[in-house]
Amino acid sequence: MNAASFSSLSADHQRLQALVGAWRGEEEVAETQWADGGAATSEVLAEAQFGGLFVVQRYRQRRDGTVSFGSHSVFGFDQPNSLVTMHQFDSMGFVPASPATGTWNGSELVLERSSPRGAARLTYLFDDADAYRMRLHFKPAGGDSWQDMVSGVYRRVSPSSINF
Repeated sequence: MNAASFSSLSADHQRLQALVGAWRGEEEVAETQWADGGAATSEVLAEAQFGGLFVVQRYRQRRDGTVSFGSHSVFGFDQPNSLVTMHQFDSMGFVPASPATGTWNGSELVLERSSPRGAARLTYLFDDADAYRMRLHFKPAGGDSWQDMVSGVYRRVSPSSINF
């Protein structure tokens, strides 16, 4: 199978490349039914795959020196529907029925996904090529308001400093 060259990627696929790289983050975890509140650190390693058509991201969160959460996400772009997609699998073990979907608004990418437990909204805001902010909100099934879950600031680091 031939992989697409970067120059042949659509502009929307090229935008996904903002996620690519090694990142280290400082996070604030909100008190929820799944986790105690407090500070956390994280490492993110994201690589372009299949000529840039997809970005595969590995994420690991640490609290008190111990890995407290991990995820593996695959970002893509659904051209017929003009939507960014994210399939995520994580250490909570819930199997997603469908991907999160969303769009870019300037330097901000907002993705949403629903499940029987409720809805999740994930926002990435790229400050520049070497830093971004992320915020995860959750709205329980039957609820009216979004709750903070995790927010963080992530800075580009050397890939050799990340040890997955």
